[in-house]
Parts: sequence; C-alpha cells; structure tokens
Amino acid sequence: MRILAAPDTFRGSATATQVAAAIAEGARAGGHRVTQVPLSDGGEGFLDVFGGPNRTTAVTGPVGGTVEAGWRLAGGTAVIEMALASGLALVGGAEANDPIGATTAGTGELILAALEGGARRIVVGHGGSASTDGGLAALRAVTSTARLRGVELVAAVDVRTSFLDAATVFAPQKGATPSQVELLTRRLGRLAQVYREDFDVDVTVLEGAGAAGGLAGGLAAVGADIRSGFEVVAEHVGLDELVEDADLVVTGEGFLDATSFDGKVVGGLLELAEELDVPVLAVAGQVFDGAERRVEAISLTDRFGEARSLADAPACIAEAIAAHLTP
Repeated sequence: MRILAAPDTFRGSATATQVAAAIAEGARAGGHRVTQVPLSDGGEGFLDVFGGPNRTTAVTGPVGGTVEAGWRLAGGTAVIEMALASGLALVGGAEANDPIGATTAGTGELILAALEGGARRIVVGHGGSASTDGGLAALRAVTSTARLRGVELVAAVDVRTSFLDAATVFAPQKGATPSQVELLTRRLGRLAQVYREDFDVDVTVLEGAGAAGGLAGGLAAVGADIRSGFEVVAEHVGLDELVEDADLVVTGEGFLDATSFDGKVVGGLLELAEELDVPVLAVAGQVFDGAERRVEAISLTDRFGEARSLADAPACIAEAIAAHLTP
C-alpha cells in the first residue's frame, strides 16, 4: 500500500516528525511505501511544519524576564509559533503561571522583528498560551499598528472559541481561579469595546477570536485574517494531493477525544480523507469519549500500558503500526 503518515504532535512524548517517522518504520516493516508529512493545527509543532526556525530573537517572556524565541523568515513570509514566546510551557505549567499578569508581549516583539526583517506576510500559530490578555500586550509591542498596513497577517487557530469566552474556556488550564476567570472575562469585555472604538472591529463576533487567550482577536482588530491552522498547514504541504495519492492515511495525536474532531489535525484530515474516499487510521496515546467510533484507532496505553507509551512513544507507535498492517 501507499501510506501517508500525517500525524500531529504527541505532546510531552514525541514531536510530529518523530511520530511520522515511527509510523513509517512500522509500515515499512510490512513492505509498504510511506510518505511522511508531519502536521500541526496551529499549536505545538506549527513552526516545524514550515521548516523550523532560522531566526532567534530575545523577547519578553510570558511572566517577565527574557526568552530566546525561534521563528522563521523566508521568501518574505514570517512564521511565528506564539507558544515559543508566550507559552505556558515556558513558565513551567499552570502551577507556576500568573494567569492575570501573563502577557503576549513577546509574540508582539516577534511580529515587530518580522516587520523589521521585511516580511510581507506574517503567519502566527496559536496554541499553548500562558496569557488571557486579549492580545493587547502583543499589539503594544508592535509599537505602531500602522506598520502592519500592506502586510498580510494570518492568525492560525485550532479552536472556534469566541473572544469573550476565552477566559471561561481556557484560563482554568492556565492556573486561574474562578474569581480570576470572572476578572479576566470582564477585562476581555472592556478590551473588546476598546478594539471596537479604536479599530472599528467587533472581535466578539469573530469565530476563533478567543484562541490563545484572545490573541487572535487582538490581531484581527488590526487586520489579521483568523484561519484554521490545519487549513493553513494543509495548503502549505499540499495535503489534498498527498491524501488523494494514498491508499491509507495514518494520523494521530497524544489524546484522541471529542475535541480532536473540531479544528484539530485528526478531524481535519478525516474530513478530507472521507471526501476523497481514503481510509484513515489514528494512533493515539489514549483514546477517550468514544472517539474510536468516529475513526479506526489504536490506543498505545491500552496496548502497552501508560508508563511505556509515555516513556517510549515512537517505539510503541512503530510496533503497533507494524502489527496492525501485518496480515
């Protein structure tokens, strides 16, 4: 068979590139031909899909201090993964975060660096944010939003969450208490009014504006196009043609659940493959919420146990795929 290995990252245990290679190893053990295309929906691994960083800029970290953030500039297009500048992982997770004070300033500083580098198109991958500041700090860091005129700005997102719901949906994952969620929600409401007055854009009606704690809405206020991160990546890699040429698509992510079919890699790929009448197999660290009823799935935890599947995900993936594809 011609197999397309097109997974997302297994967060915390394997990158999308490592997962694709493991799928390929298992499939080739059965004599199958494999094309590897690591994917992302705008979150972790987004920059790698475009070739990885070729620039590094020292920027403000999500709770202060300085972080060295990688980004990419090639052919007039800049690609930024906001989590590398303003991500929750940079502060050590929710327990170490300051959910009220966390900022997207570093992401704005990367956008400024891209502008100064001559970028005419800037694509910002959203996901893994520490902040719920509605993108205000990012816009301030650009220093003058007039600099964005004539520049194509794309907010690549993996959720449909509204701007005003960003705190309710995501802030608890960033360490916010119920009272802090209420405070952040009120702050987003005031900020939406400011964006309406200053830029004549109502971010509250834009689907996906709540991505990355409202960063997508902030960027949209100054002209960004909010787009599905999966679709941005799919266009970049020519996914339609790759799926059409395959006899089987093997995808996956760390946790396969109901949300996997709403703006994520697995759901987007499944929809595309169904249109082209190509079967899909998903491999995941764990499978929840009856996701296996929507796509044929392999759970590494069920097959190998949680400890091994976390400690050595690539080897487990290769072994599971080889067993599945062997008559």
